[in-house]
Amino acid sequence: MVVAASLVVVAGAVAGALAAFDDGGRASDEAGPPEVSASPRPAPLPAVPTRSAPATTASAPLSPSPSARRTTTPTPSKPAKKREHRTAVAGRLYRHPDSQVLEWVRSHSRDPRHAVIASRIAEQPAAVWFADYAPDTVTARVAAVTSGGAALGRVPVVVPYTIPGRDCGGHSQGGAPGLDAYDAWIDRFAAGLGSDEVIVVLEPDSVAQAECLSAGERADRFASLARAGRVLKGANPRARVYYDAGHSGWNAPGKQAAWLRQAGAASPESSDGIFSNVSNFHTTADEVAYDRRVLDVLGGPAGLGAVIDTSRNGNGAPADGEWCDPAGRKLGRTPTLNTGEARIDAYLWVKLPGESDGCKGRPGTFTASYAYDLASS
Repeated sequence: MVVAASLVVVAGAVAGALAAFDDGGRASDEAGPPEVSASPRPAPLPAVPTRSAPATTASAPLSPSPSARRTTTPTPSKPAKKREHRTAVAGRLYRHPDSQVLEWVRSHSRDPRHAVIASRIAEQPAAVWFADYAPDTVTARVAAVTSGGAALGRVPVVVPYTIPGRDCGGHSQGGAPGLDAYDAWIDRFAAGLGSDEVIVVLEPDSVAQAECLSAGERADRFASLARAGRVLKGANPRARVYYDAGHSGWNAPGKQAAWLRQAGAASPESSDGIFSNVSNFHTTADEVAYDRRVLDVLGGPAGLGAVIDTSRNGNGAPADGEWCDPAGRKLGRTPTLNTGEARIDAYLWVKLPGESDGCKGRPGTFTASYAYDLASS
């Protein structure tokens, strides 16, 4: 993940004065790992990003993987027939009970930061990440989340994050061993989606960070992403699938839209729109404006929308480009499916506040001191 923008430093005198203790009086700041994957650590971006000119351009049976992939950039298809914007998702977002913050809250009732973290972070719904390549268990793990949401009549947010070569070999490197394996993993992921409403944030960074790939590798990845969207929506027609648009401080709208089009984001058979600002700090206003520009250039059905990660963007992004648990950040808007903004389908907490990027705690672990700083700023 990558960041850049304005810095607003908030003094944390009160937070710094507090000592953390667990129920036994032992200092404790981190929660143990939950059963689901933690949000990954972001990758750095230069303080002033290059601005590119707009471009013109339980397991289930596996579905067959494509025997051959395109190795050249596909010609953009003609824009699909325009249609009215779809009805907003009904109900409320789902809070999964196995998050790291809830684990910490349950086991640290005497910690002086408990009330703030419990009320301002733990009570909010957040996305569930699937960042480990474990094809034998992924169907059951996804089903546990989606069935939990369905039982309460609420909408879960899930994040598949196993694209091969993710993060260009950086801090969040990993993923499936190859695109054929990834296609098979997506089949199994899709088998757990159920039949109720669910939001899928498909592979953060997979499009915006594709610069490190060769043209052929990029085309192969985009073909797999387009296939993934079709498989996910085919498995559950009520699933809403959103594609990676990076954020307002990264690629220019034209360049990002051209890549998104190649990855299937303009097709209603695979996509409901785009997402931005995952694990980043850019203001909601900047992201709303950026996402609308990307959608305008992207084309496709008029119903395509955007979702924005608002988990840590309350003070915007640091001017110096710091990406690793930067000081002075605070929580952004609470998650909602009713934004009041045209073409903005939801504000989500995709990156769980308090999960460290690797500087204030171990990467991907919930760190109470960081969570408290975000919640009390």
